[in-house]
Amino acid sequence: MANLVSPGVQVKEIDLTNVVPSVSSTSGAMAGSFAWGPVNEVITVSSETELVDTFGQPGAETFESFLSAAQFLSYGSSLKVVRAVGSSALNATASGTGILTQNKTVFDGQSPAAGDWVQARFPGAYGNAVGVSVATATQTLTAWQATQVESKAGTSAGAAAVGGSNDEIHVFVYDVTGALTGTANGILESWTYLSQASDVKGSDGSTLYYKDVINAGSKWIYVGNHAAALTDAGESATSNAFTNVAAFAAPLTGAVDDNVLTVGETTTALDYFADAETMDMSLMFQSNSSLSAADNITLSNYITALCAARKDAVGFVSPERAATVNVTAAAALTAVAAWRTGSTSTSYGFADSSSLYVYDKYNDVYRWISAAGSTAGLTANADLVADAWFSPAGFTRGNVRNVTKLAWNPNQAARDALYKTGVNPIVTFPGSGTVLFGDKTLQAKPSAFDRINVRRLFIVLEKAVSTASKASLFEFNDEFTRAQFRNMVEPFLRDVKGRRGITDFKVVCDGTNNTGNIIDTNKFVADIYVKPARSINYITLNFIATRTGVEFSEIAGGN
Repeated sequence: MANLVSPGVQVKEIDLTNVVPSVSSTSGAMAGSFAWGPVNEVITVSSETELVDTFGQPGAETFESFLSAAQFLSYGSSLKVVRAVGSSALNATASGTGILTQNKTVFDGQSPAAGDWVQARFPGAYGNAVGVSVATATQTLTAWQATQVESKAGTSAGAAAVGGSNDEIHVFVYDVTGALTGTANGILESWTYLSQASDVKGSDGSTLYYKDVINAGSKWIYVGNHAAALTDAGESATSNAFTNVAAFAAPLTGAVDDNVLTVGETTTALDYFADAETMDMSLMFQSNSSLSAADNITLSNYITALCAARKDAVGFVSPERAATVNVTAAAALTAVAAWRTGSTSTSYGFADSSSLYVYDKYNDVYRWISAAGSTAGLTANADLVADAWFSPAGFTRGNVRNVTKLAWNPNQAARDALYKTGVNPIVTFPGSGTVLFGDKTLQAKPSAFDRINVRRLFIVLEKAVSTASKASLFEFNDEFTRAQFRNMVEPFLRDVKGRRGITDFKVVCDGTNNTGNIIDTNKFVADIYVKPARSINYITLNFIATRTGVEFSEIAGGN
């Protein structure tokens, strides 16, 4: 704004209302094997119902990933999931020649043969239960088709307007054997009054071209190149009358399951969470404990290293299933200790002690699964009922849900041994249920950061303040900007202090740490000193018996 030349009033606005934003600290993340759903794509689910709808029900090879995810979701947070498959996995196709199509992005880059004009949307044996039926203008509908539509197809208004005819089709996606719905020929989805012509649109201007409509909205199939049975010559209503179209009806075949994942296949899927800038998550957990001892160490170290590299998440890991299931207590302690010895020291990791025995309602059986989904869920729940800097352990916030029994219930001596190494015991106490009974991180060096509540406190502080600090980028490093920064951060820290996250703080952002040399290198420095609140791990109760007639004031404080 130019300076006034003659007398007048000039109004300027200076915004000093910037605040430190709240940040999410409850978003979970995991990679694993599932029966269905997109592969190597991050999908967010917020309930077990959504988990089933997206990834199918658990099976013999997928139960641990599914049930671990369900355990996490039972604590009331959202979960980002990446489905991984082995190298042999295939999608079912119309020709029966399986093809691997991991997700929509992969499909868009493919050019399937005409015989594979229809394929199951995702890899896995679910696809072999899917059938596709196309009803044309010349076909009489069967009974099960007719229940989905009022009349057979004909000529769309769009095709008729340009001289085309018989372009309409109905497409039915059905359950061939009843494996998916419980009813043979049960309808999975139907698409009525679509057009074989790519240039036909509906009255609202949206496309009626069957490939575009189905590929955008189907849960079960993709449509690729035009099948010879569906067109005379070309795909345009302006140049074709679809008079010789034959109906099509066939089950899709050729699908192959490959849900037994190697460490490499799992870590490749986990890499989708590596970029903290584009992928928001704060709690990552291991969902496969069926690995060998060596592979389990590799996987758990990969998870905690990924979180450490991001610096805004904690990785929850468990010992291999064989370490604690159907072994003696002594053998379990030895195996878990060996696993911990091979684990990386980091404050961005959290280890538990045992596998959980949980009920799989979808198959009416009990299963052993990793406890990591539950400990991550408890941590998310601590955020919901308190704050990120509250410990997820103990009888107030640490009750493990939906567990029938533990593979190993460590006694006090075993818990002492575990805790020295940074493994957090899960314990069943008579009358009190199953409880997470430790809050140590995997950091071996004693410091405030060897507790998960402190680690997560600093994750929240660092993430929130760094996000807010972006407002200072490209401003001048002068006292005005520095004062603006302090006025933004200090109220935030006072709020955290009031919510018991810290006991004291100090923000230094002035000429003492923003010297001429700092300013000349286009840098801005703020030193934020924080005294974190500490959780109670040890309680000492002194019961003192005194003689009759002794005043308590005479002895209080003397012991």
